Amino acid sequence: MVIEIADIEVVPGAEEDFTLAFRGVRDVLASTPGCRSVRMTYGIESPSRFVLLVEWDSVQAHEENFRSTERFSTWRAAIGPFFARPPLVEHFADL
Repeated sequence: MVIEIADIEVVPGAEEDFTLAFRGVRDVLASTPGCRSVRMTYGIESPSRFVLLVEWDSVQAHEENFRSTERFSTWRAAIGPFFARPPLVEHFADL
């Protein structure tokens, strides 16, 4: 299992719209084969900062079942307009 961590900076003032957009497309991500869980968090001190945590079976499951499919296009079209800049996305594994 791997954890995808996406550090997302949203345009200030667009946090509520981003949250609504995320809730509208969460299942597009969560229903992807190989996706185990999806969690979005937001910054208390930095309310325009969100961190997405996704558990995947593997990096390959993320890349092949989501990123290279129409699912990703749908996902990005819904939440991308609220990004202040492209998110930093990396994969992590437990020790």
